Amino acid sequence: MSAEDPYGDGVVPEEVEAAARAAYQQLDGAGESLEVLPEAVREWLAARRLVDGERGHVCSPERALHELVADQRRGLGELEQGLNALHDVLRLMPGLRPPGRAVVEAEFFADRSRLQDRMDDLDTLCLDEILGMRANFPDPDALEKSLGEDLAMLARGVRIALLVATRAARQPGAARYLSRMHEHGARIRLAPAVPLHLNVVDRAVTVLALGPVEDGAEPAEDVVLRSPRLASCFARVFEHHWGTGIPYGADCAEEWTPREREVLALLAAGTKDETIARRLGCSERTLRRLLAGLVTRLGAESRFAAGVRAARLGLLDGP
Repeated sequence: MSAEDPYGDGVVPEEVEAAARAAYQQLDGAGESLEVLPEAVREWLAARRLVDGERGHVCSPERALHELVADQRRGLGELEQGLNALHDVLRLMPGLRPPGRAVVEAEFFADRSRLQDRMDDLDTLCLDEILGMRANFPDPDALEKSLGEDLAMLARGVRIALLVATRAARQPGAARYLSRMHEHGARIRLAPAVPLHLNVVDRAVTVLALGPVEDGAEPAEDVVLRSPRLASCFARVFEHHWGTGIPYGADCAEEWTPREREVLALLAAGTKDETIARRLGCSERTLRRLLAGLVTRLGAESRFAAGVRAARLGLLDGP
């Protein structure tokens, strides 16, 4: 049979334990060398601080008890530090917080580079879905970098839906970004305007661009909100406006000349052909060919429908 050694390296035979106890009683105060003891016996005694290996003599039970208690206290201190660190990390994870009152963690960012670092983290951790509204896009270089990261998310199965303001879709680099995203499976719709500029990540975290304060004394800030309840509310806002958007397609990425935009605006206003032709300085026959081409490009069934679709695509807005 054997007995488990709580302070040594595992399990020791009972005869070793018995021999160690007997040796301690014989050596205590005798001053004999520990070298006469078997190695297993010396290890058993040393694990319990009953012998001093460096000086080679027996220690009193009081000293051994003192050293063992000190060891345990040091161990408990390290354990407490580890538990505190673990608790701090768990508090940062929304899904593992204890039930009770809803807690909303908000991080404000005046520095866009710091916000981008945080968004990169969120993109990496995203498991399922990103809902985005885009009132504008960054410069083409930043947009190209974002394209690579967003395509990588699509490749690993993240679903991305973007509702984009038509003015934003006409910014430099936006057509390439939207076309590539659309080709790789992102759902994209255009709307004349979007009420917010945001990302909703897995319906748990919301990244929201705030406008400047009213008096203009402080710069605009962005905020990251960690709250499934709030994220659910923003997702419902997104879904409401998503239903009014126009699906993104090839016609959305095309360039429209100022003349074509003017004709579409006149169509939407119900202007007669004769008036439009006079304003453009062309014949009514030439105008009819131009109108037929515009209606076809917009995929509309009539001139009036073409004007309505142009308005919803934002083609009647300024350049």
